Amino acid sequence: MNKFILGLVAIATLGLTSCTADDEGSGPTGTGAPIVTAPDTYVFNRNGNTTVSFSGQTTRILMAEEIIAAIKNTSKTEVELDAMFAHVEGANDFSNTDLNASGKSVRSKTAASTDYFSTNTTTANVIKADFDTYIADQVNDVFPNWGVTATAGNAGNLQEAGGGSTRYINGKGLELNQAFNKGLIGALMVDQMLNNYLGTAVLDAGDNRANNDADILDVDKNYTTMEHKWDEAYGYLYGNENNPAVPALGADNFLSKYLSRVENDTDFSGIAMDIYNAFKLGRAAIVAKNYEVRDAQAQIIREKVSEIIGIRAVYYLQQGKNNLATDTAAAFHDLSEGYGFIYSLQFTRKPGTNQPYFTKSEVDGFITTLMAGNGFWDATPGMLDTMSDTISAEFSFTTNEAGS
Repeated sequence: MNKFILGLVAIATLGLTSCTADDEGSGPTGTGAPIVTAPDTYVFNRNGNTTVSFSGQTTRILMAEEIIAAIKNTSKTEVELDAMFAHVEGANDFSNTDLNASGKSVRSKTAASTDYFSTNTTTANVIKADFDTYIADQVNDVFPNWGVTATAGNAGNLQEAGGGSTRYINGKGLELNQAFNKGLIGALMVDQMLNNYLGTAVLDAGDNRANNDADILDVDKNYTTMEHKWDEAYGYLYGNENNPAVPALGADNFLSKYLSRVENDTDFSGIAMDIYNAFKLGRAAIVAKNYEVRDAQAQIIREKVSEIIGIRAVYYLQQGKNNLATDTAAAFHDLSEGYGFIYSLQFTRKPGTNQPYFTKSEVDGFITTLMAGNGFWDATPGMLDTMSDTISAEFSFTTNEAGS
């Protein structure tokens, strides 16, 4: 058990309704804003029944899990993988019949946030097309060369030193399944969380604030629309947990897994609790009708979740650099994961702004550098250090902290 889980267990033993250090004052003098007290765990009830719901987020996480597994299955066709990505209700795309019956899809929510893409559909479509291309290139280039030893410019496989894992790469050394997986963390989970559900354009849309003030619930539901939107943001991180109210982390291969990895790095210990506490306090603020506290917590989540992406981008660049001279397959695997996290940087969010830490143009520049010539086959320690330092400089950590 990591320190985050141990901390949650200790908190939970105090009782679900006791006050914690998350208590927030009444705001600026004279505002009369209600005091907000967060519960010890993410439990919110009305009339004895839960008001927390994020089933749609759980569905998309489960769909994405099956997709990233299928991308490594050489029996799959491009048509089949495309259908999984852009699932249509009732289609037999997944092993899980509940997923097949769902009208939701992963592709529809990729690069689809209100704040970043509602008026920028051209860019959204370009990003969706990138994921389509990862699928197409995997099927048409990597699958046919699955049993061939890769060389510069030619797809195939490479085995890690000492009889380690076999990696399947394109001609530039990129594992397309890793690009898809890690890129989706940003394009789906981070974008929907930071730039959609935690944004005032969604939280306060239409009559949401007036209805929340009056405790007017969604049709036949036990929650207000505003409560539900906040919970949907929560679901993109904790939606696959056995007990989402007391998350253990590492519950999926997306944001949950990499928050756990960052939390277990002593340089960043405490980030998991910072995010969890902000989610709890922000949700409690919605119940208390204190929107200033709500918005302050959204900014904390934006900063900390964005840090996860930046930290892991630098980590994998540095790990790849360290393996370049001794284990090509391991180096290319690390750099492939780094590629995906770099791609995800364009979906991060600087607190207090409507901007990512790195624009799409800047991210495209990183990708172009990584893929120039023969791609990872041509990578140098100096190039990887420069890129790492450029990314670290935009955050509050150093390359050394993130890369170790």
